[in-house]
Amino acid sequence: MTWVVYIVECSDGSLYTGITNDLARRVEEHGTGKGAKYTKHRGPVTVRYTEHQDSKSAALTREAAIKSLRRGDKLALIAAQPTAEPCRSNPQPKTIR
Repeated sequence: MTWVVYIVECSDGSLYTGITNDLARRVEEHGTGKGAKYTKHRGPVTVRYTEHQDSKSAALTREAAIKSLRRGDKLALIAAQPTAEPCRSNPQPKTIR
């Protein structure tokens, strides 16, 4: 099973780091207030960084390393990752015509 270490940006501009084995589900949980206590009242969130790990243990170790970084270092990590369309916890409704 592949694990994902992720950084989300909350609506107040703060950053939250976590791990999951289902990123879409976890982002949805953060968006509905059922994710982490930290993000409960800071939604919606936008995924800014992802990193895949082969085991939960490796993901937990990397999560701890990222959490120990200063904000500027986290922003540099985010900036160094190849860009992809951000995943938001509150997708905009699509208009069907």
